[in-house]
Amino acid sequence: MKENLHVKYWFDTPIYISQISEWIKPLNKVCNGYIKETKILNKDVIKKREKTHKKKLGDFGMSHHSKGLLFDNNFNEFQKYVKERSIEVLDDMGYDLRNYNVALNELWVQEFAKNGGGHHEGHVHYNSHLSGFYFLKCSDKTSYPIFHDPRVRKSMCDLPLKDKNANSVGNTSVFYLPKPGNFIIFPAYLEHQFVIDYGVDPFRFIHFNVQALPKFIK
Repeated sequence: MKENLHVKYWFDTPIYISQISEWIKPLNKVCNGYIKETKILNKDVIKKREKTHKKKLGDFGMSHHSKGLLFDNNFNEFQKYVKERSIEVLDDMGYDLRNYNVALNELWVQEFAKNGGGHHEGHVHYNSHLSGFYFLKCSDKTSYPIFHDPRVRKSMCDLPLKDKNANSVGNTSVFYLPKPGNFIIFPAYLEHQFVIDYGVDPFRFIHFNVQALPKFIK
């Protein structure tokens, strides 16, 4: 790049990542019960679709999604960490939080199908300001998240990419290959999805959403 041509990256979409290995074992232990409960509830769903399609499918293509975990005291430390990091992230993004309280509004754990095919289509979580994941079980053989470009007008003037597999500014999506203990937090407007999992290794993660609520002002 020529010396008189300087670059400034504005309108960035940040994704914050950290590693917290000490939570993997205790949170997996707590989540085991929730995943077991969810799999029991999903047995009826499996039976119905096998009856409809007249084929033994097992849990193929499913995501075993737990009930809400906000009121389980086993997640108090985790929620405290998420809240503290959320305040830091929103502050780093330039937001004035003096008249807002930051709190989790959703928290759950999910595990993709043992028989493979588990995935999530691209989506965002409404009524939230931040979203995030904490990965409990994953490997280089499991699913991983993809984040989609939020610049809606960019597609009107796109050009061919030099490398479609590289995470570059020109890409319409980027991917991240997680490891157990990875904590990721990002703006909730960022569309994300999980690619199809082949059921080779277990894939489990905690998902959460955060909302900044206006304080009551007299």
